[in-house]
Amino acid sequence: MHNSTVPKGVLVNAGGISRVDCHVKVLDETVVERATRAGLDAIVYAPHFTRLPDIRERAAAYSTDELLVVPGREVFTGSWHDRRHVLALGLEEPVPDFIPLEAAMAEFERQDAAVLAPHPEFATMSITGPDLHQYAETIDAVEIFNPKHFPSHNRRARKLATELDLPPFTSSYAHLPRSVGTAHTAFDAEIDTEADLVAAFEDGVSRTVVYENGLERVRTTARELAHLCYENTWKKADRLFLSAVEPTHPRHIAYDGRFDDVSVY
Repeated sequence: MHNSTVPKGVLVNAGGISRVDCHVKVLDETVVERATRAGLDAIVYAPHFTRLPDIRERAAAYSTDELLVVPGREVFTGSWHDRRHVLALGLEEPVPDFIPLEAAMAEFERQDAAVLAPHPEFATMSITGPDLHQYAETIDAVEIFNPKHFPSHNRRARKLATELDLPPFTSSYAHLPRSVGTAHTAFDAEIDTEADLVAAFEDGVSRTVVYENGLERVRTTARELAHLCYENTWKKADRLFLSAVEPTHPRHIAYDGRFDDVSVY
């Protein structure tokens, strides 16, 4: 398996290459237009606190002949004070937030989902180095470049992926439409369906991590970090995270009691 990292604008072999922004939080006509203009073949749509059926419905509605929108779930494991985000693709059944990391990983394995580690060791919301070591057999790829990261975060993520011999990926992690396409993963494979992307991750298909550098990257980082600060105020956390009526709360009626015994709230 060959993996490499290049700044955006460096040409890679276009034969059989599929360019995928592996994690975006927003999806509308503007996002599709921007992704298509950036030459992407697919994006992974994984909004917070949204149930899988709703994500699938929206992804299907915005997929076009030029752009595949793949549904994903970034599951918010643990409590607000001890949280880990894990990105899963190819789920057949919904998995709630606010369950322990080990319970989420067991459910991903049961469903044979592709499991990705987004923004490792970033802030207080990410899988840690010890987590990566513990679940190295379950995790299919580690994000080694994220526009929200400072350079030291990206270096640490790259080091962890190398130490564990886990394949890399990148994404725009776009919470704002204008960030879509600022980073993508170019797979040496034709990816036309969700199943194709899941297989590319699970089979360790060769890939290239491609990203913007320079002033525009700095602007993207600043915009996205400002949005992150807004998004993570305690007021919003209290509203979203502690109500059993929220759609991804494990005690929500949609999960039929299957996760009641592991709910952290």
